[in-house]
Amino acid sequence: MKTVVNLTQQSVIGEIESVLDTYPYHPYQQAFAIPDLRQELVAFVLNRIPCFYSAVSEGQISLAEAEKENLPYYKFPRQPLEQQMHLQNLIHQGIYAIVKQKSDWISHHLCETFQPDCEPSHWFG
Repeated sequence: MKTVVNLTQQSVIGEIESVLDTYPYHPYQQAFAIPDLRQELVAFVLNRIPCFYSAVSEGQISLAEAEKENLPYYKFPRQPLEQQMHLQNLIHQGIYAIVKQKSDWISHHLCETFQPDCEPSHWFG
């Protein structure tokens, strides 16, 4: 029996990690640490690039190994450096679009979840 593996998704997730590392921790890395926003960013990028799949026999090798083996063999319509630049550009666009669209929600959620100094201190009584 063969299993279909989405090779593109793992590549996109790895590249998102790399791109987000170039952004400030607050608010970008904090915001995209929220699973819903991270998934929205992944979907934003995947909807704008071709996806590649591979059929892997269950008894042959693990799915993770199959993904690693096949990642270098993508047949994108661009050269490798151009592919990476295009992917990074899409990630930057996605970050900008999501932050712009959900800025109120993000600032409220980050303030509520991550910043205890948003509430007045009860320390002084």
